[in-house]
Amino acid sequence: METDRHTLEAQISPTMATNTKRLLLSDLVSSDKIDQVPSHYIRPISQRPNLQNVYHDHTIPLIDLHDLYTPNRSHVVHQIGRACRDYGFFQVKNHGVPESTIANMMNIAREFFKLPEEERLKTYSDDPTKTTRLSTSFNIRTEKVANWRDFLRLHCHPLQDYIHEWPTNPESFRDHVAEYCRSARGLALVLIEAISESLGLERDYINRQLGNHGQHMALNYYPPCPQPDLTYGLPGHTDLNLITILLQDEVPGLQVLRNGHWVAVDPVPNTFIINIGDQIQVLSNDRYKSVLHRAVVNCEKERISIPTFYCPSRDAVIGPASELVSEDEPAVYRQFTYGEYYDKFWNRGLATENCLDMFTVTSSSS
Repeated sequence: METDRHTLEAQISPTMATNTKRLLLSDLVSSDKIDQVPSHYIRPISQRPNLQNVYHDHTIPLIDLHDLYTPNRSHVVHQIGRACRDYGFFQVKNHGVPESTIANMMNIAREFFKLPEEERLKTYSDDPTKTTRLSTSFNIRTEKVANWRDFLRLHCHPLQDYIHEWPTNPESFRDHVAEYCRSARGLALVLIEAISESLGLERDYINRQLGNHGQHMALNYYPPCPQPDLTYGLPGHTDLNLITILLQDEVPGLQVLRNGHWVAVDPVPNTFIINIGDQIQVLSNDRYKSVLHRAVVNCEKERISIPTFYCPSRDAVIGPASELVSEDEPAVYRQFTYGEYYDKFWNRGLATENCLDMFTVTSSSS
């Protein structure tokens, strides 16, 4: 850990070093009582969030999953397919994850980010290849402008391979997070089957493409920001994985790009937000699109969001489903291993918004 900390300090630009001697944004905000955004967080004018232009009167579909287990299954599968095709995002209720599991997960995340700085820093690393790490922004090794976010990233499938790396403070951290991970994985598998069916594929087709499967999660902490119109929690990006299951607290912050406009997705209690990731776009041969989304911040309240990223294992070979490729609709993407995609995504950062262009049949990578 000491190496990681010294590496970070060496990499911070002179301007950044003058503004912050702290490794984590949350400690800069809480201890140094800043009243303006430090310069290395400020986006160029053309890249700022323009919060006044965000749509608040649109929403994404809310799908009741109860009927997935009844003779009306095909109706829900159709709704999911339409949401994937038209929005790339949807919310779900009656999802089978107990309210107590959700509450415990959100509470333990709050407790973790309230721990003393020296306790949290025990898991600090700026190395994106580490399977358990606390860090800040997105990838401080490659990015030029920082993001207004701290995060704890955990790998969580197979659980027994990673749980020993997780924090032991708060005391119930491992128990509560493991329970949540198991529930989130169960929901992911149900949704993946429904998405597979909605594409006209066998119910277990996508499941079979994922190798040994992978599951990661992030506990995102967005502190209050004195000038939220100058920066992002996370700028516009797509998710590199298969599907994402997002749990968020009651503070708004997620925005989705729809028809060229940013749309605010306000939290609804006891629902999850689901978005399809780049790997579904590839498997579906572009029938379903992985959609740009971003996290904005506010000047009054901290925000916590907890995405679960369900994905193939690194050695899984991903490419368009052969049933979805024809003379009229040729393969848009070449085959690749998920490990290759994952490494490219993290190395390039969020600068170019979408990594998929590097994996098309016609791209120079082929």
